[in-house]
Amino acid sequence: MNITIRDISDIKVAQLEGELDTITAPEAETALNRLMEQGVKKILLSFENLDFIASSGLRILLATAQRLKGDGGELRVCSLNETVKEVFDISGFSTLLSVFENEKKALDTF
Repeated sequence: MNITIRDISDIKVAQLEGELDTITAPEAETALNRLMEQGVKKILLSFENLDFIASSGLRILLATAQRLKGDGGELRVCSLNETVKEVFDISGFSTLLSVFENEKKALDTF
């Protein structure tokens, strides 16, 4: 998996590519924890190029969202493909997290 992080104003946009599964979840968790340790309060995860997400990946998203909320921050997710969207819908994450059709719509809500 590749993770690319860029800044848009005071928002960190993390683009995840590949698969977020048991093998790659620790890498994603480390990257997100590093951002929060740096004081980042607004994170947008773009899944435009994410091919698959497993329960281990969902766990990291939930932990990140809870930690950000506890620190007065926010997590947004955007650009889910059909496969990832189906996992979100079945698991209930579509209602647990703020999910948006595309990056622009997500950025407009911060």
